[in-house]
Amino acid sequence: MAPSSFLERASSSHQVQLAATALASGAVVATAILGYQHLQQAGRLQRLKGSIPPHTNGDQNPNGLNHRNGTAALSPADKEDQRNAALARRAQAGDYDDELILEQLARNRVFLTPAGLDKLRGAFVVVVGCGGVGSHCAAALARSGVSRIRLVDFDQVTLSSLNRHAVATLADVGSPKVQCLRRRLLAITPWVHFDLRQEKFWDQVADRLLEPWQGQGTDAGAGRGPDFVVDAIDNIDTKVALLKYCHDHQLPVISSMGAGCKSDPTRIFVGDIGVSTDDGLSRATRRRLKLLGITKGIPTVFSTEKTGEGKAELLPLPEEEFHKGEVGDLGVLPDFRVRILPVLGTMPAVFGYTVANHIILSITGYPHDYVPAKGREKLYEGLLAAVQGGEEKILRHMTGGDPSITLGLKVPLTSGDTAFLVEEIFKARSAITGLSTRLTLTRWRRPANSTLIRIDEQKSSNLRLADLVCMTKEEAARHDREVLRGEKTPEEVYEREIVEKVEALLRETAKYERYR
Repeated sequence: MAPSSFLERASSSHQVQLAATALASGAVVATAILGYQHLQQAGRLQRLKGSIPPHTNGDQNPNGLNHRNGTAALSPADKEDQRNAALARRAQAGDYDDELILEQLARNRVFLTPAGLDKLRGAFVVVVGCGGVGSHCAAALARSGVSRIRLVDFDQVTLSSLNRHAVATLADVGSPKVQCLRRRLLAITPWVHFDLRQEKFWDQVADRLLEPWQGQGTDAGAGRGPDFVVDAIDNIDTKVALLKYCHDHQLPVISSMGAGCKSDPTRIFVGDIGVSTDDGLSRATRRRLKLLGITKGIPTVFSTEKTGEGKAELLPLPEEEFHKGEVGDLGVLPDFRVRILPVLGTMPAVFGYTVANHIILSITGYPHDYVPAKGREKLYEGLLAAVQGGEEKILRHMTGGDPSITLGLKVPLTSGDTAFLVEEIFKARSAITGLSTRLTLTRWRRPANSTLIRIDEQKSSNLRLADLVCMTKEEAARHDREVLRGEKTPEEVYEREIVEKVEALLRETAKYERYR
């Protein structure tokens, strides 16, 4: 049949005409609905943008917002903010009844004693990072009486910030985080002096961002160095730079580790950097600091919560990135995060309040004796004792069983060293089977010569970190029988893949050992 005759017959068919009309009508209706939805969406977006007051900051300079002592400009459209700012200017100039301040801080005063509260009111704290953790920390410090707070953050409030930020509202979206914090906290504690630094922390500006308080007029705190520095940074490079600077300049600092993917507030602990575990940020930070010669002495807030089925997870970083201490695929430019990290809004608040709590207790001298995380300290001390016992056993075996030879023998390790080996190198698992129970540390190879070193009256073992391997106690007993006090080599006892894996781990340990 010719195409033309088919089209002529189809066009004359009543049914075909009805179907064509229905299709055309449907297309028109669908287009109208989609267009209407698009207009509605555009309208909602426009109304949302219109509801956010414009950010005006007439004296902002190209290097970022650096208004000292709370002089940042506020939107003239916000009359309440203007009233709060005026009250803050009077309060910070001394025109505010001190009895009113003491009444607002009455509960803290009773708890910390008047002398303790006076220390807190005279303190100067620097908060670096004003997102979920830092904002809750800063808010708690201001509410508790700290009267001089420097806020350091280069970023702005976004819509996604509102699930975890302490004080930000929809009206703050698009404004600097440091200004948002000051703006909201002045309505609560108008006497607090804020020093705003809207810029990224890095080592080349550390002297300026952590400089003494630059008070004005009659401010009694002028020239006072930071009583505490808060590390609430989630970028590894700047985090390590801050901690290194504080360590080298003996500035009291506390570091918050990762709150992402955490959901159990009962597993948050305060402990030394050497024992913080179970999240990638902690692990990468410890490794980088270890390379810089810092293995302890920095208090941290961290979670011991493990990942599990059904729990939120970060996309896995390649293990080689942790070795390098870099998390580049989390960065915007080279240094900034681009992925949306899974964060339960309540957890940064718990981290932030825990950081603030530690600072308050430390500055006021209030006793604080934290429960060790999962009894890890006892685990590391037990591992050190096992290493000591193993060295004594080897030395007696090599000297014909003379028990006097081991009297007073010391091993050149600490519990921090055993923690580093077990947690960082062997990931709390046996290098032989991957089991994670009943772990111990033992020499990998039988010493070729005596392990004894004598210096005057002191006897010590020549043991190095790179001599030790993590096994279960049952595996270590067999290893001791067949290798350390037997005639076999590891190559004769274990499969080639296991030997190669252990040797690689020992080489990695040797790299870190030179920084001990």
